[in-house]
Amino acid sequence: MGSNVEVKPDKAKGNQNPKGKSKVKVKSRSKKDSQLILRLDKKERDAFVDLCKDMDTTAAREIRGFIRKFMKRNKR
Repeated sequence: MGSNVEVKPDKAKGNQNPKGKSKVKVKSRSKKDSQLILRLDKKERDAFVDLCKDMDTTAAREIRGFIRKFMKRNKR
């Protein structure tokens, strides 16, 4: 898996280090620091993981996407 990190030089005036080289800003996704543990039927879990692999994604990415959409749809 490759990372989705965008590197852009900072062109703002005065943002150079003492050696005259430009500083580089790195955009990264928010740090994932929590887990959700759930129980699934092994056959269903394996089929889901295999389908995700076939679709060039991960089970975790798809579950996170589901959670985000669910939360957005059901905001109070």
